[in-house]
Amino acid sequence: MSEQMDKTTPIIKGSGNVFADLDIQLNERDELKVAIASEISDLIEIRGLTQKEAAQMLGTDQAKVSNITRGRLGGFSVDRLLGFLIALGFNIDIHLSKNEGAHGRVTVHTPPKTACG
Repeated sequence: MSEQMDKTTPIIKGSGNVFADLDIQLNERDELKVAIASEISDLIEIRGLTQKEAAQMLGTDQAKVSNITRGRLGGFSVDRLLGFLIALGFNIDIHLSKNEGAHGRVTVHTPPKTACG
């Protein structure tokens, strides 16, 4: 059976942050974990790695790679995820700056995606 799209439903372009679009508030650590996991997932896909191949590169098992690619990050520390990025050939540069009189923030800048990852 074929379904037709309802032409009265508006299509709204997302902001690029699905959590903000859904009004889900994450703390800074969770935002950082999501950004790192997203980069890991993108690298795995761009390089055409299977989860098993990625797991071997990362020194972990396939189930943990599956959890990362599905956004199930509860069992992962920021430090461990950063280690996975390093294992995938990423350099990590950290720049700290003072935010006078306000709560600080975490901003992640990632390089453009390429076919080589």
